[in-house]
Amino acid sequence: MPLHPEIADFVANLQPPEGPLAPAVLRAAEEQQVAPFAERLPLHAVDDTVARTASGGIPVRIYTPVEADAYGLLVYFHGGAFFLGSLETHDHVARSLARETGLKVVSVGFRLAPESAFPAGLDDCHAVVRWAAAEGESLAWDGKTLALAGDSSGGNLVAAVAARAHDDGFDRITHQVLYYPSLDLDFDADRYPSLRENAVGYGLETAGLKPFNAFYTGSGADPADPRVSPIKRADLSGLPPALVVTAEYDPMRDEGELYGRRLREAGVEATVSRYEGANHGFVQNFSRIPEFHQVFTETRDFLRRR
Repeated sequence: MPLHPEIADFVANLQPPEGPLAPAVLRAAEEQQVAPFAERLPLHAVDDTVARTASGGIPVRIYTPVEADAYGLLVYFHGGAFFLGSLETHDHVARSLARETGLKVVSVGFRLAPESAFPAGLDDCHAVVRWAAAEGESLAWDGKTLALAGDSSGGNLVAAVAARAHDDGFDRITHQVLYYPSLDLDFDADRYPSLRENAVGYGLETAGLKPFNAFYTGSGADPADPRVSPIKRADLSGLPPALVVTAEYDPMRDEGELYGRRLREAGVEATVSRYEGANHGFVQNFSRIPEFHQVFTETRDFLRRR
């Protein structure tokens, strides 16, 4: 189907960054788009705190959907090519996840490139997952569901954390949810058909992938390393069940769908769900559109199946 008309209008008026990419400038512009507090989805409680971990003190924002005695937990990693995004810019995503799934959501303010070299951000995400399990009593964790979710580069971190936890023998993670994940930081346009099919005109463009991710790869993140490009991990067996959401008009569509197939081939329960008419970033930018807001109810249903 064609690109959704509301997305098409947005893309038609999108202005590319001028001059060299400057993290501080791009972050400031992104923060200006954050909705005022009064317009945000209300929940029972939203609390900012610091997770005290072996990786140091890590800011987290905890979303409690309703008052209850116990909750499943969902740890959320925001997107932004490893150098953009924050607890604020993705606050609305975390709120929607909490409201629709009924889980208590822990959103992670992990360290960003280039100021913090690889693997700082990955270490932070992994540490908060371990912290959430260790702090289960204070979080009113039900001891059952401990899910991970992330969009774009956050999906990359979900896959990398799930793999690292498996290798460490930490088996408490029950689900992984990857929204249009960036799983292969080798951006050779011949690697996946979608890199050519969706190269231009859909918001995120193939030519922009390498420079946007250069802040991460330039900080020591080697695209050949499975911790950086999780699709390069040789053995995917033993990982948690996965929901991989892709977008029809996303240059990175095919790597996400290949990852889902490889998980299934390794014996992992994996669902791949392509959203027609959507582009990269639709969960963050266009989930107010009813047919795209469905991604949160699909996430809920996936989490409840096990």
